[in-house]
Amino acid sequence: MKGVVLAGGLGTRLSPLTRVTNKHLLPVYDQPMIYYPIRTLIEAGITDILIVTGGASAGDFLRLLRNGAEFGLRRLNYSYQEGEGGIADALRLAEDFAEGGSVCVMLGDNIVQSSIGAAVRNFKRQVSGAKILLSEVPDPQRFGVPVFEGERIIRIEEKPSSPASQYAVIGVYMYDNSVFEIIKTLRPSGRGELEITDVNNAYIASSNLTWDVLEGWWTDAGTFDSLIRASNLVAEMRMRGGA
Repeated sequence: MKGVVLAGGLGTRLSPLTRVTNKHLLPVYDQPMIYYPIRTLIEAGITDILIVTGGASAGDFLRLLRNGAEFGLRRLNYSYQEGEGGIADALRLAEDFAEGGSVCVMLGDNIVQSSIGAAVRNFKRQVSGAKILLSEVPDPQRFGVPVFEGERIIRIEEKPSSPASQYAVIGVYMYDNSVFEIIKTLRPSGRGELEITDVNNAYIASSNLTWDVLEGWWTDAGTFDSLIRASNLVAEMRMRGGA
């Protein structure tokens, strides 16, 4: 399995900081934000990674990460997303990189406390399909929210005003190679983007999506409040002797 870190976008919710750099290069406690998803994938045994970025600061990723050797990566690749096409549009750029295989996709502003290794191993035992990770949150209306029927997810609702559960679909997704054919069938949403929720709902419609609940805490870092929260959580983890 290969890893894909999506680190594009304009990061407008963090303006004016993002007027001069890409959001994913901002610090979270003592490291650049992009380090965290890379290390999460590596810890899960994924050492062949593609960074999808965009905007005027794309070259800074190469200067910062170089060839990935300091992380122990076998290979680090880069791709450039033109414009603001959404998460699924960014993932589309990984088709050649996947070389017909499966991918573990992680949003570049997502930070997790614990390993995703068990979920990756569970997904590898699937014959086909997709796997998403869930985390219980106090404000699910900010995220994609699963709607359950018993133990089965029957759909995912994007930023619902009345969430059907307290779970958020976090920015870690595992897909077989059919994801790229699904993306080709998508139409832009009202935001003018190709939505990853539509990809996940397509897998649900074919009864080919599984889910695990993430252990430990999870946060995004895409707003000022969540960026501070992420830094504080990492600082506390460091003080307790965590990685």
